[in-house]
Amino acid sequence: MSRVYNFSAGPAVLPEEVLEEAANEMLDYQGTGMSVMEMSHRSPAFQQIIDDAEADLRELMNIPDNYKVLFLQGGASTQFSAIPMNLKKNGKAAYIVTGQWAKKAAQEAEKYIDVVRVASSEDKTFSYIPDCSDLDIPEDADYVYICENNTIYGTKYKTLPNTKGHILVSDVSSCFLSEPVDVEKYGIIYGGVQKNIGPAGMAIVIIREDLIPEEVDKCVPTMLAYKTQADAGSLYNTPPCYTIYMCGKVFKWLKKMGGLDAMKERNEKKAKILYDFLDQSEMFKGTVVPEDRSLMNVPFVTGDEELDAKFVKEAKAAGFENLKGHRTVGGMRASIYNAMPIEGVEALVEFMKKFEEENK
Repeated sequence: MSRVYNFSAGPAVLPEEVLEEAANEMLDYQGTGMSVMEMSHRSPAFQQIIDDAEADLRELMNIPDNYKVLFLQGGASTQFSAIPMNLKKNGKAAYIVTGQWAKKAAQEAEKYIDVVRVASSEDKTFSYIPDCSDLDIPEDADYVYICENNTIYGTKYKTLPNTKGHILVSDVSSCFLSEPVDVEKYGIIYGGVQKNIGPAGMAIVIIREDLIPEEVDKCVPTMLAYKTQADAGSLYNTPPCYTIYMCGKVFKWLKKMGGLDAMKERNEKKAKILYDFLDQSEMFKGTVVPEDRSLMNVPFVTGDEELDAKFVKEAKAAGFENLKGHRTVGGMRASIYNAMPIEGVEALVEFMKKFEEENK
């Protein structure tokens, strides 16, 4: 069977050569006579895997020495609790709500601290990023929280909020490694890996060392204390070994592709093909204001639910998978992460043109 073009928002497309490499090593990883799936996380072979993965990620993102890199179980959603638990000093934080995941993060944080929602774009179904240049951030806020790229709604911060001296915490799950970032602008930059980096089951947390508390409230689970994980090099208990191994392979692939500058250029080129078509199409329309459009997730609609359903069905038959939009937006969504080849986007646009012709 030939491979489809997979536009899933996550778990999502992975680079084909990475999958082939992993397949070749499935039964015997580099002469160990074992699969990585079977390997002790205390073995020298696995220690090398996790060390290499961290070193490559540090190189790709230019992560300063005073930041820890943690490979943690539970995806990004577990961090919705861990962040307020670990950063709690005054017991208050500012949240900017630009989509489902920032909304959920704020709701979760409310179990542990006072949450002040300082801006939101819910009034227009999260189709834009609010102006964050002069927000009313409480003086005693422990941090300011954003979800930088909104997977469901297809928006992306092009300018980080003015936090007025407060720590910035950013969930970058769906734009992780899609372009260069200045890590020093963040206190914590983190995300689930299953959208743009690897298989599901893990979050990567990059945290400035001085933000890791020596002690947390005694009700904080041992596993959710950043100090537990940092002191143990992400090996306090059995980590998601195979996910770490796969992410490590993707990091090497990204380096081979030319790093994050090259990825940004490639991603801009892919997104432009799709957005340019949407902007001139009479049938299909993008749902996001142009200045806040994501390079990774592109929602679009026809304005007719029956026609949307017909499009999704015919697209699937033509080898374009997972184009159905999130139920809160409807329509369609194409997630065009790093591993989506430019040919996939070109083929999708050709199919959309043909569909528009046939369904005028």
